Amino acid sequence: MNQKHQEDLAHIRSMMERSSRFISLSGLSGVFAGLSALIGGLYAYQLFRLNGIEYFDDKNLVLSVPLISDLLLTAFVILVFALTFGIFFTIRKSKKYDLPIWTSATKKMLFNLAVPLTVGAIFCLALLYHQIYGLIAPTTLIFYGLAVINAEKYTFSDVKYLGFSELILGAISLFFIGYGLIFWIIGFGVLHILYGLIMFKKYK
Repeated sequence: MNQKHQEDLAHIRSMMERSSRFISLSGLSGVFAGLSALIGGLYAYQLFRLNGIEYFDDKNLVLSVPLISDLLLTAFVILVFALTFGIFFTIRKSKKYDLPIWTSATKKMLFNLAVPLTVGAIFCLALLYHQIYGLIAPTTLIFYGLAVINAEKYTFSDVKYLGFSELILGAISLFFIGYGLIFWIIGFGVLHILYGLIMFKKYK
């Protein structure tokens, strides 16, 4: 009788979690998003070299309009790949475990992600407009970390550790202007891969 009672409680808890949290998120999404960021970051480094800029030697970077356009395009492509992988693996996991995707929890999570990300994007555009390039990488890490922490209540609680890691890394990078690309690669590349592998192993 006691065992049946425990099973009923576990079932109720599972149903409540399904309805209140977005649990279709796959760790593989983080892994492939991280790989995309790593490849994109290395490509960005090559763009600097192709434009005659030694990234680690020249701390007073003067970026041309074509180079800025190429970097923005690279960032956009990385974003598209990350979103594509995220959607693909989320759908695959939801079908495998018969989980709903578009729920009230999904909408709340996306809204909580979107607010800090939108403000961060506007802030980055302002930095571009005023040619304050050194703060762009730290800004993306900080606002992304805030967005992840903000959305944690509607998905796996473990994501807050990724959010705080991104936030701390972004704060540290504020004091190392000129090395933003390295921090960006670590934050969006390495941390995503590590987080994705941990999540995949824990929730597969």
